[in-house]
Amino acid sequence: MSSSRIRGFYKLDVAQRRAVVAAFAELTEGDPGLAALDAGVDPALLDAFVENVVGPFPLPLGIAANFVVDGRDVLVPMAVEESSVVAAASNMARLARPAGGFTTEMVEDLMIGQVQLRQVPDVAAAQTAIGAAKADLIEAARALDSTLVALGGGCKGLEVRHIPAGLTDGDGDVLVVHFLVDCRDAMGANAVNTICERLAPRLAELSGGTVGLRILSNLADRRRVRASCRVAAESLAFDGRDGGSVADAIVAAARFAQYDPYRAATHNKGIMNGVDPVVIATGNDWRAVEAGAHAWAARDGQYRSLSRWWRDDDGALCGSLELPLQVGMVGGVTRLHPLATFSLALLRVQTGAELARVIAAVGLAQNLGALRALATEGIQKGHMRLHQRNLELAKGTE
Repeated sequence: MSSSRIRGFYKLDVAQRRAVVAAFAELTEGDPGLAALDAGVDPALLDAFVENVVGPFPLPLGIAANFVVDGRDVLVPMAVEESSVVAAASNMARLARPAGGFTTEMVEDLMIGQVQLRQVPDVAAAQTAIGAAKADLIEAARALDSTLVALGGGCKGLEVRHIPAGLTDGDGDVLVVHFLVDCRDAMGANAVNTICERLAPRLAELSGGTVGLRILSNLADRRRVRASCRVAAESLAFDGRDGGSVADAIVAAARFAQYDPYRAATHNKGIMNGVDPVVIATGNDWRAVEAGAHAWAARDGQYRSLSRWWRDDDGALCGSLELPLQVGMVGGVTRLHPLATFSLALLRVQTGAELARVIAAVGLAQNLGALRALATEGIQKGHMRLHQRNLELAKGTE
């Protein structure tokens, strides 16, 4: 099976869905990820991940169908408890499919490591000294991880920011040195933090300042992904509503999130409804991704929407989403947790950048689903239809 367009997938029972997914991902019957779907995760393995483990906390692992990302059919694993999320993503991917689905690009792919230098006595002299040593500092950073460099990654640049004494509340003039690191297929926290800690003393010598914090930034604005899609207006028609009017209502709803931060917060939460479940399913750090996304949304001093929607000259609805995505496929639990390895196998991604591209596409699809509902029938009709199952289950436990 090579197509993610699976008609009636939601009508299949759990065993039938697993068989379809296993065939799509070309997984054999003895695959440990498939086995983990039944048996759960060994508490002894979990005990190695965090402290004071008593057992697992399972989330539903759903599969979003119908996705085409950069010309490739994708089935998307989503670990999420909220009703309607997987359904909405699948439905919007179906609408985007006739025009080629989602196209994505890595705008940049560099992590930032920060070294804070407090009480710098002569800012101009310090900036000159660090600038003169820039090439040596970059080379020293690269020497700390020869494996990463051999893979084409490593430190690629260095920048210096000045924060004046009047803004630092007692820290005097502060210089913040940013190491820009290509982490390849890792999220990169360990590599970046090592660079910051090892080279901080040299930066203190050059600046005359006192070393403060030495750590990566989760505002990964140099590791950004952009996703876009186009949906014919007629595809948006439903329940007697004209597709063109639905498209106009979506554009108006998206515009609201550009100028009102209270709306933007909920708008972006809807985007993260798509992003976070894939990040979780693949064993990545959803808290870091959330922090980066929301900080990026406020980069000009006002919190705004992460996405834009408009109609093109042919009347089609077009959407674009850009956000930082610090995810990887190596390190952490991505290759240790059996359900994370299953999720990566299902996605059939080969690099961390490919994974980020898929995640951004799902975020845009989820955003479209929320906007279409909000701009027409309201969010509750579809959401509560699916949520009703939870209510019935709750009654059964009383």
